[in-house]
Amino acid sequence: MTPFGITTPGRILFGRGEAAKAPGLIRAFGDRGVLIHGANRTRAAWLVEALGSQVLTLPCVGEPTLADLEAALTVGRAHRPSWVASLGGGAALDLGKALAALIPAPDGPLVHLEVAGQSLPLKADPLPFIAIPTTAGTGAEVTKNAVIGLPDLGRKVSLRDDRMVARLAIVDPALTDGCSKAVTLASGLDAVTQVIEPYVSVKATPYTDALARPAIGIGMVALMQLMQGEDPEARDRMAWVSLCGGLALANAGLGAVHGFAGVIGGMTGAAHGAICGALLGPVLQANRAAATGVARDRLDEVCAVLAGTLGSSADEAPSALQAWAWAEGLPGLAALGVTEDQHAVIVAVAKDASSTKGNPVALPDATLHEVLEQA
Repeated sequence: MTPFGITTPGRILFGRGEAAKAPGLIRAFGDRGVLIHGANRTRAAWLVEALGSQVLTLPCVGEPTLADLEAALTVGRAHRPSWVASLGGGAALDLGKALAALIPAPDGPLVHLEVAGQSLPLKADPLPFIAIPTTAGTGAEVTKNAVIGLPDLGRKVSLRDDRMVARLAIVDPALTDGCSKAVTLASGLDAVTQVIEPYVSVKATPYTDALARPAIGIGMVALMQLMQGEDPEARDRMAWVSLCGGLALANAGLGAVHGFAGVIGGMTGAAHGAICGALLGPVLQANRAAATGVARDRLDEVCAVLAGTLGSSADEAPSALQAWAWAEGLPGLAALGVTEDQHAVIVAVAKDASSTKGNPVALPDATLHEVLEQA
């Protein structure tokens, strides 16, 4: 067996009602902290009130940009916190994770950001970071990177360090109850993508296989149930799949879906989960057609699982998945702002993206163009 390592938060709490433990567990890191919340501050009121007056609260109204991070960093450093916590979706978790990493750092973000920056390692240990997700999709509560948008360059890049993994992650599925159908669909397809890509990744390990493989079918069944109506048990299962995906991708990487998504998200500003959902079926089809050996076996297995939930054959599973998502209201890439004249640039950048390096097979440019056209 090939040696491998495991990167994971110091502690994970999972289950309905676990969020009630957050105030006491967070205060153990100190009285003075920063809390990042989503656009609707009222959803965070219960935690803000419980943590007390020494907590600086900052909103995250969309996927964070470099300007958002720099503005938050200025006020965050001035507050002199002992910890940073995030209560919200993947964007809020990314902003909080980046703040926890950079508040103690002597340099600015561009010294450490990948691609557009110098990609230098952190010079100081991050502050303790506590992650409390309110959507089931990104798995950002257990990953070691924060995604930051650079609108001027039309890119999304990562701040990445093993030490950025949360000290504490609290995954309470009750916090996802009542999410809109559109958010549930997009984030759910992201969660499903993030258990499929690590399972077929060239970097897969026995640890990531144990997390990802069982979660594929669980995620699709739960997501299909939630499209029919609110269902607490299905919410619980989606939160579990999202957590499994975050742990798997943190240790096995991703694939071409996310290689494309980082580029397209930076160019269009479209929601990450919706982009991944649009791409998943076409990328699966392209990978399965090109792969051989163990990679083909794994892709066949994934398609068989999807076929069992979608009522199709394994050969038809990628297109059946895409048709189902469209029928449930997921927009295609054109509706998300991708134009045909952008395809060449997207392919050129995405094929060298860090996520694409985990893809089970190297896809030629012509195939990558076909994927974009199908999505």
